[in-house]
Amino acid sequence: MELNELERLRVEKLRLLREAGMEPYPARVHRTHSAAEAVAAFEAAEEQGEAAPEVIVAGRIVGIRILGKVAFAHIEDGTGKIQLFLRKNDLGESLYTLFKRAFDLGDFVEAGGPLIRTRTGEISVQVQSLRMLAKAITPLPYPKEYRDEEGNLKRYAAFSDVEERYRQRYADLAVNPEVREIFRKRSLMIRALRRWLDDHGYLEVETPILQPIYGGAAARPFVTYHNQLKQKLYLRISFELYLKRLLVGMYEGVYELGRDFRNEGVSYKHNPEFTQLELYRAYTDLYGMMETAEQLIAYAAREVLGTMQLPYQEHTVDLTPPWRRVALHAVIREGTGIDYRQFPDAESLRAEMRRRGYEAAEEASWGHLVDNLLSEVEPSLIQPTFVYDYPSAISPLAKQKADDPTHVERFELFIGGMELGNAFTELNDPFEQERRFLQQGRAYEAGDEEAHPMDTDYLRAMKYGMPPNGGFGLGIDRLAMLFTDRHSIREVLLYPHLRRKEG
Repeated sequence: MELNELERLRVEKLRLLREAGMEPYPARVHRTHSAAEAVAAFEAAEEQGEAAPEVIVAGRIVGIRILGKVAFAHIEDGTGKIQLFLRKNDLGESLYTLFKRAFDLGDFVEAGGPLIRTRTGEISVQVQSLRMLAKAITPLPYPKEYRDEEGNLKRYAAFSDVEERYRQRYADLAVNPEVREIFRKRSLMIRALRRWLDDHGYLEVETPILQPIYGGAAARPFVTYHNQLKQKLYLRISFELYLKRLLVGMYEGVYELGRDFRNEGVSYKHNPEFTQLELYRAYTDLYGMMETAEQLIAYAAREVLGTMQLPYQEHTVDLTPPWRRVALHAVIREGTGIDYRQFPDAESLRAEMRRRGYEAAEEASWGHLVDNLLSEVEPSLIQPTFVYDYPSAISPLAKQKADDPTHVERFELFIGGMELGNAFTELNDPFEQERRFLQQGRAYEAGDEEAHPMDTDYLRAMKYGMPPNGGFGLGIDRLAMLFTDRHSIREVLLYPHLRRKEG
């Protein structure tokens, strides 16, 4: 490893520790209390008039002040911070000197002793034993902290290079507690979604990530190869077709929460791998999925945030059901002035879009042009909105409307100016599904790389009989963006995909 000057100085401190007989990377830790538990134990003893307990705490050093024969340090663990009060008389001259010479910000340490309250009123460990647990060689980019005249904690000189924070998420988490809070909320959100589904009769299942035929969405897949089977395989772009097969097998409600992979561009709301929740329910439809989506997301907001009113990018989003419902043609007409129903082919719609100043690629199909118009409207859909009734040309897995076979029973859910979910009254007619697959195949041959491939095994499953059902897919990363008020998906992914760093 190439080391800079600061790192070489810390390597020298490793030598000092070992010469003093202290292993800088021991195999065992003897912690008795977390920081939060130690504080609670002292407060309980103080309230009951009992002697303060002795504790052994462990954590990362996040602050040091040395004042001659006395020193103060703060350590932080997963529950919070606690102060260490170190005196030369308690530790002995050699250990106190070793602390001053070889211990740094970022080091993980173990400290034992009785709990006290210092003159400033802070609960602290009066350190009588001290060990290094893990010597930090690279200094962390700690921000400076101070309290203003009103007592508010201010931070400056933080680890603020956004791309480096993503590349070194471990350092980002170590020095930015607000980033740790983002991922804590994300975890609580996922737990709440699972709890609601489990409590409402859904069975969590797992379906293949490596698939011989990809499907369930309009997207380009990642391709891999199985050497032993001599078989080309695809990383899944959706769980949909495998989950709906389970309805044929007599499960009435199933869901999966996991990773999807789509070989597409990156943006503030796109990452090549992302977390998706998909659920399917027998004997319901599009409207049942609307109610499910409302209840599911509202429940998660109550459990995680304690409110239905979420601040998001200078807006306040109200998740209180029921949510707005509007037809696709109406929301596009409202936002762009174009009623796509008056332009029944790609040529006429393309011409109208260009006339009004919208981009319209020459090779785009009529359905994709409609989808492009929706993208123009999407940023204005701040409050929860179900946009329903989509053209069948861009919805090959949804059931046609009985009164309009050119459209299907599908909705997309928009909140905060972005799409969060997609749902259908699912198509369960195997002959109509085969016709749609063949239609998609012709689109693929015509240059549409996101067209849905033929899946004969899925058709075979449908021929055994698939009950009427509704399905809903929810983007977990985008919901986390909403719950944590983050504009970029990279802020809610621990390890977002980034371009290779040159050099």
